[in-house]
Amino acid sequence: MQTNFFDKSIFKDIRFWIFVFAIIRLYGITNPPLEVAHNWRQTTVTMVARNFCEIDNNIFYPRIDIAGEKTGITGMEFPIFNYLIYLLSLLFGYQHWYGRLINLFVSSFGIYFFYKLVVKYFKPSIAFNAALILIVSFWFSYSRKIMPDTFASSLIIISLYFGSNYLDKKPNIQNLLLYFLFGVMGILSKLPVGYIWILYLIWFVRPGIKLSHKLVFAFSSLLIFAPVYYWYFVWTPYLVEEFGFWHFFMGKSISQGFSETITFLPRVLNHFYETAIRYVAFIILIAGLLFAIVKKEKLILAIFFLSFFAFSVIVLKSGRTFAFHSYYVLPFIPVMALMAAFGLEQIKNRKIVTVILFLIVVEGLLNQWNDFVIKPNEKALIQLEKDFDKFSESSDLIVINSGEYPTPMYFTHRKGWVATNEKIMDTAYLNYLQSQDCKYALILKKTFGSNINLKREIILENPDYKVYKLK
Repeated sequence: MQTNFFDKSIFKDIRFWIFVFAIIRLYGITNPPLEVAHNWRQTTVTMVARNFCEIDNNIFYPRIDIAGEKTGITGMEFPIFNYLIYLLSLLFGYQHWYGRLINLFVSSFGIYFFYKLVVKYFKPSIAFNAALILIVSFWFSYSRKIMPDTFASSLIIISLYFGSNYLDKKPNIQNLLLYFLFGVMGILSKLPVGYIWILYLIWFVRPGIKLSHKLVFAFSSLLIFAPVYYWYFVWTPYLVEEFGFWHFFMGKSISQGFSETITFLPRVLNHFYETAIRYVAFIILIAGLLFAIVKKEKLILAIFFLSFFAFSVIVLKSGRTFAFHSYYVLPFIPVMALMAAFGLEQIKNRKIVTVILFLIVVEGLLNQWNDFVIKPNEKALIQLEKDFDKFSESSDLIVINSGEYPTPMYFTHRKGWVATNEKIMDTAYLNYLQSQDCKYALILKKTFGSNINLKREIILENPDYKVYKLK
């Protein structure tokens, strides 16, 4: 009997789609970190990785390039992601795009373990659809960026899978060790992803799990949080105080964050219904939530509302920062994908489900494909290092009119200051920079800055930028 081509089992295997979409994201994988969205965040990662290669490979002393005359050592997320780039560089020589490959690889495994986790408690169709929605969600573009967000979220999902194994049926040392290993790496890499730990309350209130297993698990969790606490609340403040440069955002008070969240509420909400999974999937999510409430589906409601409550604390701690940084929503998207998949499951006509999935995929890809292309104005920055090498040593300090953006500094392969046009045009500030041995001022004309004129000697100029000699 002849079967339809798309009925073949390979198309029903989530591993096939994870592989296909990973291959798609290889397009432009060697692109410099100059995407429209959050190139600044990527270059702070690449700065640290490159400095591990060139200055000091001590993982406890990460350093960036925009600390002026200081060492650049500062507090930040524990740089596991950055260090993996460094380790690959030891083998093959430094390239920024190793970070893209690492993130894509780990995030792909994260989606697979997300599927394995969901299929333990829900129908295979829900697990499949949830994983597919997650693939084409905001994760699609950010799982190839040189950023630790989907990287850390994936590690936490893998940890959750092994932790649930230990609590469910297999309380063996292997599951416990893997839970610990992936959990500590995930939360160290990105503190907010730890919000998902609240889901363990579901297992702890369930009958049938031995008290001794719960106690061992709880003790293992405390062992995870010990290094996390030390890094973020002891070591990070120490680095900031000792080396005199603040860089890492540690959140705000709940009251201040609440006030800012209310002020920018439309932007905050936009990250959930548009940014995270787009309109079609969000509508299905709302439908799934309503169905779950009506049908009193306790498990999925517990997962959703516990996660939402814990993640809301992160939103309130972030305030305005969450509103203006879309990638903060990334750790919550797996929960949203699960609820959307539950909504799809309520539709009994499989053809309609397929059509909706197709629309979700198309909407997700079309709204993110622009992030795979570098704009012509920004491509000019790629030449900065070569141009500076014509007249400058790599150790020379410089100032750039890129405001708070570190991206151009990374491409000069120098260190120094980033400042606004107004500050650079301030004679007193310029004199201060010169007293700190700042030798050149890079004035960007088209991207990250706008043209200004200084009463100094111009030693290089083209349509995109010019360089003034200060000393």
